[in-house]
Amino acid sequence: MAGREKQMSESPSPVSAASRRSVPKLAHQLAMVFDLNKCIGCQTCSVACKVLWTREEGMEHQWWCTVNTQPGRGTPRDWEQMGGGERGSIPVPGHLPTREEFGGGWDFDFQKLFYGGGGREGLRPSSGADDWGPNWDEDQGAGDYPNSYYFYLPRICNHCTNPVCAEACPAGAMHKRAEDGIVVREEGRCRGFRFCMEACPYKKIYWNHVNQVSQHCIFCLPRIEQGVAPACARQCPGRLVFTGFLDDVEGPIHKLVYEWKVALPLHPEYGTSPNVFYVPPLAPHRLNPDGSLDTQTPRIPIEYLERLFGPLVGGALGRLRGEIEKVRAGASSEMLDTLIAYKWSSLFGPFTKDPATLAGAAAADGATEEA
Repeated sequence: MAGREKQMSESPSPVSAASRRSVPKLAHQLAMVFDLNKCIGCQTCSVACKVLWTREEGMEHQWWCTVNTQPGRGTPRDWEQMGGGERGSIPVPGHLPTREEFGGGWDFDFQKLFYGGGGREGLRPSSGADDWGPNWDEDQGAGDYPNSYYFYLPRICNHCTNPVCAEACPAGAMHKRAEDGIVVREEGRCRGFRFCMEACPYKKIYWNHVNQVSQHCIFCLPRIEQGVAPACARQCPGRLVFTGFLDDVEGPIHKLVYEWKVALPLHPEYGTSPNVFYVPPLAPHRLNPDGSLDTQTPRIPIEYLERLFGPLVGGALGRLRGEIEKVRAGASSEMLDTLIAYKWSSLFGPFTKDPATLAGAAAADGATEEA
């Protein structure tokens, strides 16, 4: 920590750095929509991202894509109370998450678990974080039987329209690409101030303690540039992740966000204008003590959903229910057909190229060069 204090004393403040930069005029904005009514918490997206991006030394605790159980404390632990972002264009001081708060990067004693008679103790990490990690509270949820509830919330970098992480970086290591709105960093320029981690209200920036640089999800930029959808979206077995340009008026993301208004940003009050949106979760009716259905009281409290997705969530849920009732009555619904995604290719706009063909082409090029 002493090294970081020295770096901070030698650097300009993040506020003064922000005043020197502005977000470029964008040609397009890449965005995602996650339909939370289809997420089964299988973690395929998390593992796909992990295998592709965070396997190097110093990245053991990094999960650029996480799927947390809600209500839950998430990762880093209690991230929603860590500040950052803006309120009315005024920067909000943020907490720098510790490695322990992120958790992750541990090993298990499988010998004790499977063969040693250790019981539940075998489920405790044998090394690394021993009191928290991603999904440490998986499937716990809230509420009381028989009206308990939970749902899954995938989270990646939001590639915000107002990227406070980039504004807070005194070294100018982060910027928003004008061609697609992806927030990227030049690791060679990173000086380890970690103001970006403090400024990000979603706490989706990680510190590589080996290479001494901050790192985050880059929307699978190398894949995007070759017409391939990000790994988290492409590998999702539930077909719940839409990828495309927010300004494509004929695309599903534009329709879900702006036309049908059923996809909402997470914590819009943070002031960063995130470009990852969520179709909020519906839930079964509550049960009365006699076992009858309570059709008036939502099982997931609307107050909780409003805290996550803002005051428009009630209207979004109402429109979803309205379309469901319309289909049950025999009519059709473009909105529901879009969300069901009968064809996987409908999820990805212009990014439908098979990544296997790229790998094959690269191998063929290598063989030609060797010959």
